[in-house]
Amino acid sequence: MKHTEAFEKLVADIMPQVKEISNDEVIEKQQRGEKFYFVDVREDHEWNEGRARGAMHIGRGILERDIEKHIPDYNAPIVLYCGGGYRSALAAVNIQKMGYKNVLSMAGGIRGWREKSLPEDK
Repeated sequence: MKHTEAFEKLVADIMPQVKEISNDEVIEKQQRGEKFYFVDVREDHEWNEGRARGAMHIGRGILERDIEKHIPDYNAPIVLYCGGGYRSALAAVNIQKMGYKNVLSMAGGIRGWREKSLPEDK
């Protein structure tokens, strides 16, 4: 998807505040049995088309409103992802502002996940 210049600037401006993790590192965490929240922040229709194995869904539009219901522990490890990594980066900054301390954004999003044919749930 082609993004506007203003949107790309917004994302570039917040990226220094975001810690990223690769999809390979996420798979390794899963294989090691590490406990973390793997959160898909895409829209409902995107989620319904398929998602990374083991993910839960809290759409970007309701994330800030509902995250405390799903993840009450502000120290819990959280990995967010979206389509390509931009929305999850924006989401990461916002929940960090809410007090969450261990937040990562998966670089490349579901597109990168799918390019490597990593496991999905339908």
